[in-house]
This record gives sequence, C-alpha cells and structure tokens, in this order.
Amino acid sequence: MTAHPVSPNTVLANALTSAEDVLAPRIHAANPDRITFGVGTQINGAPHIGTSLVQALTFAAAARIRDRYGLPVDVAFGALDNAPYEVTTDPSTGHRYQRAYAQAIGEQEIRARVDELHRPLFEALSEATGVPYRIETYSEQQRAETFRRTWLQLLRRLDACRWWLAPSTGVPHVRVPCLEPGCGWAEKYAERTRVVIDGADCAQVYAHCLYHGPYSGIVGPGHGPYLDLATLYRNLVKELALSADSDALHVMVKGGDWVFGCQLVDGALQAAGLTTAHTPARLFCPQVVTDTGAKLSKSLIREGRALLPDGAAPWMLDTRLWSGSLADYAERLLRLAEDLFSDPRHFFRSYSAAELDRMMTTAGSRTPP
Repeated sequence: MTAHPVSPNTVLANALTSAEDVLAPRIHAANPDRITFGVGTQINGAPHIGTSLVQALTFAAAARIRDRYGLPVDVAFGALDNAPYEVTTDPSTGHRYQRAYAQAIGEQEIRARVDELHRPLFEALSEATGVPYRIETYSEQQRAETFRRTWLQLLRRLDACRWWLAPSTGVPHVRVPCLEPGCGWAEKYAERTRVVIDGADCAQVYAHCLYHGPYSGIVGPGHGPYLDLATLYRNLVKELALSADSDALHVMVKGGDWVFGCQLVDGALQAAGLTTAHTPARLFCPQVVTDTGAKLSKSLIREGRALLPDGAAPWMLDTRLWSGSLADYAERLLRLAEDLFSDPRHFFRSYSAAELDRMMTTAGSRTPP
C-alpha cells in the first residue's frame, strides 16, 4: 500500500490543475515583489499532527510558488502566547477570568518554549525547502506601532465591523490584563471592559480585575498595556496592518477548521473599508478529523471528553513521541506534502487521524539514499 490517498473530486479541485493555483488570481492581480506565507499556532503545549501538517504545507507551498513564479518567499510564524494558561470563575459575579501564557510565564520562558518545541522543525523544514522563516510572538506583535496604530484607527470604524467580529453580541472582546505587578488576570469575556477614544491616536481602556478591582490604561501607537484581542478581532487588526505592505503579498495559511471563521473576518475587512484586492490571500490546509468527523482535539482527549480515535497513534497528540528522528519526521511531512499537492483532490479535503497515521508511516524519504 502506498502513501497516496484516494480522493473524490470536488468543485474546487475540478477547477484547478494544481492546488497552489488557488493563489494565482491574487498573485497576478497584486504583482508583488515578494510573498510571505503566514502561519500561527497557540503556544499551549507540545505540537500535535495538525500543527505540524499545516507548518509543513506552508513551507511546501512557499517553495512551489517560489519555483513557479520566481519570486522571493518566506514564512512568518506567529507564536500565539495569549492562549489561556489558567482560567477561574469569580463566585460573586460568575464572570470568567483568565491569565494568558504571556502573563503567567513571561516572554523569556515563551521564547524558550518556542525554541524547544517549534524552532527545530522549522529549521528542518527551512533547510529542506530553502525557504527562510522568522518567528514573532503575539506579545511582540501587539506592542508594535503598526499593530497599535491600526487598532486605534479601526476603533473609529468598529461600529461597521462589530457584528462580523461578534455575531452573537455585537461586542468584540478586548482584554487588557491587570496592571498590578505579578497579576495579569483579565475578564475572559471582557464584560466590564470599556474602550474610549481619546484624541487622534489614543484610547483609554477601563477594565476590572478579580483581585484588584477597577483599573485603566492609556493605549497609544508606541505605548500602553497589553492588548489581548479575541481571535476574530486579532485577525482583523493583523490583516489590516498587513494590507499596508504594498511590496508583498501576504498569504494566510490555516487549517481547514478556519474556513467558516474567515467568512466573518473577510466581512469585517470589507466593512473596515478594504476591497478584495487588498485583503490577504488565504490557503486552507486539510483538516485532521476523528472517525466522527470532528477535528482531532488534543484538549478534548487530554480532558477525558474524547478518546484517541481507532487507528490513530499517541505521537499524533504530541509529536515528540514520533519514533524516529526529527530529520525523519520533517522528511516524512514534506513527502506527505508532496502527495497532498500532487492533485487538488488530495489537498482540498479532510483526513482521518488513522489515514494520516498510515500515510506518514508509509511515506518514504524525499531524497534517495
């Protein structure tokens, strides 16, 4: 049995010769000097197969586009250190509070975890494909002047975007962790957080801490407290900021579970005033699912709310358990990427964890011995 899957045709696959053709309209329209492929993941534990697969496909896609169009490419890895580290409930109000990794363990430890858990695979994928990469934590991203200035400008158009960002409530969440030294707790759903525009490039944020009560901070382009935006809100600000880069086309590479969420992000981008020609391009990668069709969830399995699917292997939840070397793991991922890119029918679909385990196990090295 080979590693190649048997895949049905789809409307999208039938329209393409190669999977990367889905990016061709944007490349021809933008005529960029370079292309950056952006991929991110939460820094909340050891990477699982879904994370590794998207990362490998990002490097493989970048290499294919480079070779096809003769354009410089690179990969920008976003390390989302605003993932919840701990969550608790205020017994008096029922409000949920969270402390993110950035506040709980600090940026130095975040960098150490990225270097330990993610950089080795990135180094292997970069060396094998010849595609350079860079790493940026969310902590670094949110305090950058471009990000903050974009957020401050967006506040004036937020009324047009808010139902796209929060369809259930119309109130997009912005969390500003408590400013008391050593605290860092914030209301998870920002029930008592208010943002007041104060001048052309400044905003006052009022919030409430579980332990220290009310507090406030002033946010400007180059200063102010930590801005922890809800997922769709964060993506909107990031992509608005990237749209100002006239030299590069930015391609957002995401897992297939993001297809539905990006409908809302794209609606918010248009509500904020961008045309389709200025929004980032997107590439949605195959999703790893269980035998029920649900996304393979490390968290649900770890919490005992789901079982490891039949035919799947423990290494799929913690890739450090892969039986071979890191070099072997990277080579097999890139061989798998070649298989998925070999036909659009193989790329634009989902794979059960058991099938992906089979494909990884039977995939050989990309280079001859």
